[in-house]
Amino acid sequence: MVKRGFFFFVIVLCSLALTGVGRAAGAEDEGARAGKFIESLADKAIAALTESSVSRDERISRFHTLLEEHFAVDTIGRWVLGRYWNEATEPERKEYLALFEELIVSTYVDRFKNYSGEKLSVYSTVPATGGDLLVNSQITRPAGGEPLDVAWRVRDRDGHFKVVDVIVAGVSMGQTQRSEFSSVIRRTGGRVEGLLAKLREDLKKGA
Repeated sequence: MVKRGFFFFVIVLCSLALTGVGRAAGAEDEGARAGKFIESLADKAIAALTESSVSRDERISRFHTLLEEHFAVDTIGRWVLGRYWNEATEPERKEYLALFEELIVSTYVDRFKNYSGEKLSVYSTVPATGGDLLVNSQITRPAGGEPLDVAWRVRDRDGHFKVVDVIVAGVSMGQTQRSEFSSVIRRTGGRVEGLLAKLREDLKKGA
């Protein structure tokens, strides 16, 4: 099933949402603003997605809102599709972007109930290519073991940040998902419709 790769960023988000974030000391204005953006993401996720009294349908609705406000889902989806975006028809593009978001939500919405004590702290913000910023953080586990390094790539859009990628232990989740989607397309005749059919199938199984 097409449920790995970039969708892992939501697992990381779950850890963030349920623990809170430390602010990077001494950051420049832009870096501090990016850190506050991640903090705001955590606060909103806590408020919206972790209430035990909230129904699953309402949690799904809130999850969509969270993604739309804090993640550049369309930008991520287009980049993940790679060169096949230019080969897709307009109806295929529209369906693909809708399925891309739906699969993220359906796969991970229930994971917000599974907090196990992870702690996440932001320790620096550095410039990235293309004018983006990398908000560097680290997740520690309550049972011990090596901490997990996670970098959030954020982009300023008219004064508002959006997450465009997550790099986990040095591996870009966007690149990982791009490779997987490309593999699915090649295995299904080299057409975007093959990927769409796979995404529809995965969503149906997860319904």
